[in-house]
Amino acid sequence: MSSKLTILFDSIRWEEKALYESARKKGIDVTNLNCNNLFIDLNNGVTEDYGVVLQRCVSYFRSLHSTAALEGKKVRVVNAFQTSMIAGNKLFAHMKLKEANVATPKSMLAFSMDSALQALDKLGYPVVLKPTIGSWGRLIALLKDRESAESVIEDREHMFPLYQIYYLEEFVKRPPRDIRSIVVGDRIVGAIYRYSPEGRWKTNMALGGKAELCPITKELEDICLRAARAVNGEVVGIDLMEDEREGLLVHEVNNTTEFKNVTRVTGNDIPSLIIDYVIGSKR
Repeated sequence: MSSKLTILFDSIRWEEKALYESARKKGIDVTNLNCNNLFIDLNNGVTEDYGVVLQRCVSYFRSLHSTAALEGKKVRVVNAFQTSMIAGNKLFAHMKLKEANVATPKSMLAFSMDSALQALDKLGYPVVLKPTIGSWGRLIALLKDRESAESVIEDREHMFPLYQIYYLEEFVKRPPRDIRSIVVGDRIVGAIYRYSPEGRWKTNMALGGKAELCPITKELEDICLRAARAVNGEVVGIDLMEDEREGLLVHEVNNTTEFKNVTRVTGNDIPSLIIDYVIGSKR
């Protein structure tokens, strides 16, 4: 057990502030460290006393590489490298969820415009095109028919190679909402419904959606804990949709999850629960 904590970030959000204040109030020696100011000597042993590092970088690449370097120097990082690598990539996460028999939306993968259009014909419209790496609903497109698909994919063919990996997901028939749950250790500490803004299909709170309390049923608890275990997640957000035929489907696992609205709506002190877990755990 360590009483020293480093919160590693690249963007200060409500969550990072709340985590820092919670740790400070508990008398923990806590440091906020901007990843932009971090440099790591890869040749020698640990030269800095980081204690436990709580990884909060929004950038997938900063998170992944800083975690790898710190773990290589025997620093405990939450979440660990393996979790960051898998959960931060929608394809990698999907494959691990399927391996663990966690229900997910039907998905296909393609590597060119021609193969993507063939995959879309097989999957059936409408389909959601997602970048394998990304957050806040950016660069996600709803492809309603072949014409819209050709237009969007043609643009992607001229973008960075990452966006020429075509991760295609069925458009799930669901209520105008999804579910965000927060898993800390081996328990769900809160869950909310996230409703789409009027006239829109995305539920991201950053895009103007609203949140309501979601009851934690046995079914929800079971699928969320299995999803977290599938990616070896310790502090993760699980996003789910309620398919009208298939029931709950996990469509994303977030390894540097936002939990402001879950804290607000549920009234649960999630920052405190996270700090208690990170400081008390010994993985």
